Amino acid sequence: MCGILGMVANQPVVQDLYDGLIVLQHRGQDAAGLATHDGNQIHIKKGNGLVRDVFRTKNMIRLKGNIGIGHVRYPTAGCYTEEEAQPFYVNAPFGIVLGHNGNLTNYEKVKKDVIDKDMRHLNTTSDSELLLNVLAHELIQQKPKRHLTPDQIFDAVKHVYKRIEGGYAVMSMIAGHGILAFRDPNGIRPLIIGTRKSSGKKMEYILASESVAVQSMGFKVLRDVQPGEAVYIDQKNHKLYSKQCVKADPTPCIFEFVYLARPDSLIDGISVYKTRIRMGQKLAKQIKEDKNMPKIDVIIPVPETSRPIALAMSEVLKVRFREGFVKNRYIGRTFIMPSQHLRQKSIRYKLNPIPLEFKGKNVLLVDDSIVRGNTSRKIVEMVREAGANKVYFASAAPPIVNPDVYGIDMPTRAELIAGRLSIPQIAKSIGVDKLYYQKIEDLLDCAHEGNKKIKNFCWSSMGGPYPAGNITEAVLKRVEEERFAYQTQGSATDGDQMPLL
Repeated sequence: MCGILGMVANQPVVQDLYDGLIVLQHRGQDAAGLATHDGNQIHIKKGNGLVRDVFRTKNMIRLKGNIGIGHVRYPTAGCYTEEEAQPFYVNAPFGIVLGHNGNLTNYEKVKKDVIDKDMRHLNTTSDSELLLNVLAHELIQQKPKRHLTPDQIFDAVKHVYKRIEGGYAVMSMIAGHGILAFRDPNGIRPLIIGTRKSSGKKMEYILASESVAVQSMGFKVLRDVQPGEAVYIDQKNHKLYSKQCVKADPTPCIFEFVYLARPDSLIDGISVYKTRIRMGQKLAKQIKEDKNMPKIDVIIPVPETSRPIALAMSEVLKVRFREGFVKNRYIGRTFIMPSQHLRQKSIRYKLNPIPLEFKGKNVLLVDDSIVRGNTSRKIVEMVREAGANKVYFASAAPPIVNPDVYGIDMPTRAELIAGRLSIPQIAKSIGVDKLYYQKIEDLLDCAHEGNKKIKNFCWSSMGGPYPAGNITEAVLKRVEEERFAYQTQGSATDGDQMPLL
C-alpha cells in the first residue's frame, strides 16, 4: 500500500504536494518523496521516514515549479533502503519521474525483458523502477521529435498494459509535457481526479489515491480514473486528455474499505465511512441471530478504523458504546510495520486501556480484521489485565486465508492465522471467550450498496479469486520467499528507528 499524488497548478506546487502527502500518510510511513519541474530541470527529494521528517525548509525551497508528483511508501516489493524511496527518475525521453501504488505480479518476466530486450539498466529491485523503464522504453518507441502528442502517450501506455500484470495505480511526470497517470484494468488500486479554478487563470488539476487528499487541498472531486484508463494533463495549456487504453473489468480491492483508506474518502463513488457503518450493522445482525449470543455489557472499538463499525453495532445491539483505549498517535500503523518484531514491540506503546471501562464487565472488542493474530492477542491480554470478566471479539472482515499480491503487506501464508487454524482455534489462540467474523457475502454487500454499478470486488485474501495476472503456486512461493527476506532486512534496517517511534 502506498499513496500517490500529482498536480498541475498556476503557482508553485511544493506546499500543496507536501500537505497532500501529509493527508495520505496513513498509506505509507516508511518513505516519502517529491518531484517538481520548473521548465528547466526536475527537482527531486526523497528519503526514509515520515513526510515531516524527510522534508526540511531547504528542500521545499529547492523544489521549484508549478507541476509535480509525490509518493508515500511502505514496501511490498523491493526493500527498505532509501534508494528505493519513490519517485524514480530516468533522463530519456525528456526526463520522467514515476511513483506507483500496487504490485506487479509478473516482475521477474518483465525484468528479464527490460534487461535483455530493451537493454535498460535497473539500479534496484523495486517494481516501480521497473515500471518506469517499461514506460520510458514504450515512449521512445513512439519516435518523438520535440514533443510527445497525447495520442503517442496513450499508444505507449497501451503497450505498457500489454507487458505488465497486477494491481497498480501509476503517477508520472514527463518533463516539459505534463502529468500522466493510469490505473490497472481491474481498478484494484484507487485513483481519483480533482479540479480547482483560479480566478482568471487556467484550471488546476490534482490526481490522488484518495478523495480526502483532493478535498483537503481545496479541489473539487471530478471523478475516479477508470480501470484501464490513462489520464494526461498538459502542463502548458492545462488541458486534460483521457483514453480507455484497455478493456476494463472493475474489481476494486475490498480491503481498501475494511482498513486501508481513510473513512472520509470516497473510492469509486463508495463512501468508506458508510461502508464501515454497514459492516457494523451486518455484524451486529449476525450476533443477534446467534442462539447462544453472550451477554455483552459494553462494546469497545480497537482504534481507529473500527470506531464507526463498533458504533453501528452498539446501535443495533442496544449495548453501550465506550472508548476503552487511549491511542498514542505518534506510533505508526502496526499492520504495515516492516517486521513482526516491530509490530509486537509497538502495540504496548500504541494502545493503553482505560481500566474503568473493562473491570468486571463482559466486553465485546471490535476490530477491522485479524491478520496475524498477534495484535489481537496482545490487546486481549491488556483487556484481561484491566479486569474484564469476559472478552468477546468481532472482526469486521472475514477470515484472511490467502496472501495478497496486489500491494498489501500480508503475503506469507504461514503468518495468516486463519490460514492454519479454525475459528474456535483462533479464539483460543488470541484468548477470547467467543469470536465472530463478518461473512464475506455481507462484506461485499456493504461495499456494493455504495455503488451498485460495481458488480465485483477483489477479495482474494479472504478466499476469493485473484482477478489479475496468472497467480500460480510458484508465484505465491516466490512472493513469500522475497517477503521473508525483506522482513528480515526490515528488522535490521529499521531497528535503529525505534526511538523515533
